[in-house]
Amino acid sequence: MFIRELSEPVSNLTGVGKAARLSYAALGVMTFSDLLNFTPRAYEDRSKVIQIGKQDDSGLVNTFVVVKSSTFFGAKHILKVVVTDIAAPDYERNLSLLCFNRNFLKDVLKPGRKFYLYATVGLNYGELQSSQFEVISFKDDEPPAEFGKILPIYPLSGTLGQKSIRRDVKNVLSRVQRFEDEVPQSLMERYKLMSFDSAIRQIHNPDSIEMSTMARRTLAFGELFYLQMAARRNGVRASYAKGEDKISEVEKRFIDSLSFKLTPDQLKALSEIRIDMSSGCPMNRLLQGDVGSGKTLVAWIAALHAIDSGGQVAFMAPTELLARQHAENAAKLLEPLGIRVSFLTGSVAPKQRAPLLEALKNREIDILIGTHALFSRNVEFGNLKFVIIDEQHRFGVQQRLALMNKGQTPDVLLMTATPIPRTLALTMFGDMNVSTINTMPPGRLPIITHLVPEKRRDEMYKAIGVEFSRGHQAYFVYPRIDENPDNAIRDVTTMFEYLKNVYPGIPSALIHSRLDEETKVGILRDFSEGKISYLVSTSVVEVGIDVANATCMVIDHSELFGLAALHQLRGRVGRSSLQSWCFLAFSDNLSDDAKLRLRTLKDTNDGFIIAQRDLDIRGAGEITGMRQSGFFNLKYGNLTSDLTMMQEARNCSDQILESDPGLIDADHAVIKRILALDSDSDDSSSYQISK
Repeated sequence: MFIRELSEPVSNLTGVGKAARLSYAALGVMTFSDLLNFTPRAYEDRSKVIQIGKQDDSGLVNTFVVVKSSTFFGAKHILKVVVTDIAAPDYERNLSLLCFNRNFLKDVLKPGRKFYLYATVGLNYGELQSSQFEVISFKDDEPPAEFGKILPIYPLSGTLGQKSIRRDVKNVLSRVQRFEDEVPQSLMERYKLMSFDSAIRQIHNPDSIEMSTMARRTLAFGELFYLQMAARRNGVRASYAKGEDKISEVEKRFIDSLSFKLTPDQLKALSEIRIDMSSGCPMNRLLQGDVGSGKTLVAWIAALHAIDSGGQVAFMAPTELLARQHAENAAKLLEPLGIRVSFLTGSVAPKQRAPLLEALKNREIDILIGTHALFSRNVEFGNLKFVIIDEQHRFGVQQRLALMNKGQTPDVLLMTATPIPRTLALTMFGDMNVSTINTMPPGRLPIITHLVPEKRRDEMYKAIGVEFSRGHQAYFVYPRIDENPDNAIRDVTTMFEYLKNVYPGIPSALIHSRLDEETKVGILRDFSEGKISYLVSTSVVEVGIDVANATCMVIDHSELFGLAALHQLRGRVGRSSLQSWCFLAFSDNLSDDAKLRLRTLKDTNDGFIIAQRDLDIRGAGEITGMRQSGFFNLKYGNLTSDLTMMQEARNCSDQILESDPGLIDADHAVIKRILALDSDSDDSSSYQISK
């Protein structure tokens, strides 16, 4: 049988009562299968004897001892037991066991008695001591079961202890004679995997640390393989037909009209998009790139490809502010080519809305740019062939599907300026192809980032004043709109007035989410045209604001922002050949995570490195907002260290689905059985993907 088929509840195990069942439930362990997939977090190597006399000053002891004496010390009357090795008379050395909150051991650890001891020891005040130890009595001819083994260490909850979990795992394993392999034999041989039966037994009771590593690798490959197989098989892109990279005439005219050359990454992304769009199967592609890398330009060129074949394009942005900016830029770039661009949001008045919708239905609009209003019921496209969704992570799956349903299986391009670590992209978007723009347009200078403690604020203000004297512009970003008397966090309203005194006569504006859209658009237009020298803002300027003359970004209380938000805000500057600066002002008494975030921004401008650090710090579930979904609840695989394995699993699933989409081949029968089990399961197994 397969490991996942063990559906019997853990409460059926001897010794698992109500308290233990609830404790297991808190750890996500409900069934025998869950228990076997409950991975040890570490191991204790008790396979070799380490005597007290051979332990200099720190480390581990794993030996047999005899108790020499026991006394109490200190005001709290703490039990101290002195032991020494039974079989080491030539280099006898004592070890003091400090029994904090364990005075009950006085009736156990009596002088002359012999015990097996496993302890973490250290040299304190010239004496070898241990306060973390385990003692087990034994008979001379029967060493305890724990001796000579490598013991798994599990996460704990409630009433559960290590011994009880080990007992329960052993009980379940003893009930199954043999577990079946869960990946095709060809892959077992190609990647030199253990049998799944050996792997699940070795992960819980390894013969050596090396065997536990091999076991994890086998089980991790199976986990990642089915994660990719389920995503690739069930994704929008159901066929593996290949198209051709043929550029249309209108694309060529547009590219030739640009005053600069596209970067190699932009050209590569365009090639991948064209091949998808001409394959005869609906494209489902993610385009990711760092802030300022030119993703939107790639999207407009791809839109021209769709329009050239007679289709219409929908471009959806998360905010009206961003949608308006996209519409204005698209009009400047594309209308000279005869492309008809229009704009639709919820604020468009009914008098203008009715003729717009009629023109859209009659194919008199080539590109419609807007917000959630695009998937409203009365919005009808005449021939929607291409859907572009900007900042895709801000939209739900149902919202994206509602827009896609406006056409007959349109090609879909999702864009994100929040770089995604490669392993996370392969996991989140297993049913998609991913294009990545790493290179920045030529002529851009790296943004210089300064960390600014409270005592250096005046220096920061003076440096920005120099930029104003050069005719450049700046952003000042704060985490709050209004003052809060309960804390000392600076807010935009108070700081707007304060900065007027710091920079008298310098034109400025206040912008935040409570302002109406027309007011915000007007302020940003004035800022873009140079009528305003600096904006005092909340994070409303995080995405989509592109002002080449802005060279300074100040983020106050930067310790309160996440890495991704800090990087996005920093990306509002450095969008020309001018040298730009980012000032991360922070308060005193930073947490360790905050220090790590700010140091990361100081050290690098590379959004992909920053995204990986964010993944390391917060974990995949926190980054994607899916912490409780189970989607990233990997039991064996690791999104940080298993990139190569993830890619191999993805390649294997693609090769199998391309050559045998029906999984008819005898070697692939196991895949068909596993996928059927997962689709029939009501719970979230370790391999199941949550859509």
